[in-house]
Amino acid sequence: MKLAFIGLGQMGQGMAANLVKAGHDVTVYNRSADKAAALVAQGAKLARTPAEAGEGVEAVFTMLADDKALEAVVFGADGLISTLAPGAMHVSASTISVALAERLAQAHAEAGQDFVSAPVFGRPDAAAAAKLFIVAAGAPEVIARLQPVFDVLGQRTFVLSETPSRANLVKLSGNFLIGSVIESLSEAIALVAKGGIDPAAYLELLTSTLFTAPVYKTYGGLIVGEKFTPAGFAAPLGQKDVRLVLAAAETLNVPLPLASLLRDRFLALLAQPEGAELDWSAISTLARRDSGQ
Repeated sequence: MKLAFIGLGQMGQGMAANLVKAGHDVTVYNRSADKAAALVAQGAKLARTPAEAGEGVEAVFTMLADDKALEAVVFGADGLISTLAPGAMHVSASTISVALAERLAQAHAEAGQDFVSAPVFGRPDAAAAAKLFIVAAGAPEVIARLQPVFDVLGQRTFVLSETPSRANLVKLSGNFLIGSVIESLSEAIALVAKGGIDPAAYLELLTSTLFTAPVYKTYGGLIVGEKFTPAGFAAPLGQKDVRLVLAAAETLNVPLPLASLLRDRFLALLAQPEGAELDWSAISTLARRDSGQ
């Protein structure tokens, strides 16, 4: 398939590389062009603008940090919506607001283009290994056309709705749950550590008995090992996702008390001199600090 991939950060690099390896005709674009060098060496073509990336492709994937970045790529002066052909597909893998997903669906429909929300669960190592979990929503026939591409990127695709923005709501809810796990683990580890229990032994107990899910093993290991750099998912992105889930909850009149707590945790972390450079699991340092350790 003739594809474009826009956004070559830690997640996008691995995803785009897997598409190239699978034999797709891939054009890539990134605001910092140097990040495309390795992919071009593997056979990808380099676009100078998002509009150029969208020319003549069957589908364009976007994997960008936030709403502002995606809005610029789609609606900016050199935005892809101006060149994407009627019937071509925009697949947004980014974690964005429900409101922006709704705007994108409407704008692409008015342009005769198809839009699918397909955010992913998984950190950069999962992206590189094609082990992502993809949450897709959009027209069934469009998702069917994309399924072979999804199969290259992830280990399973969950199709949840014909309304694209609902995939974004699910993604935000999932990141809220991950943040809640990080906070609860952090508090529990701070408690037992102050009581004289070895944190590593405690984590081994938890992840071998009550909490065997990968999220506890992954983030528990980061917390116990204090492995907050390099950031697999930077703290500002965690703060952004909590803000977006709170916005979605307010629209639906759903109180999320834990999300409000997480918002304050991330703001406290980002107030530290190097907080923005750390993995979002570094909010665990606040629980340890509060315990006097």
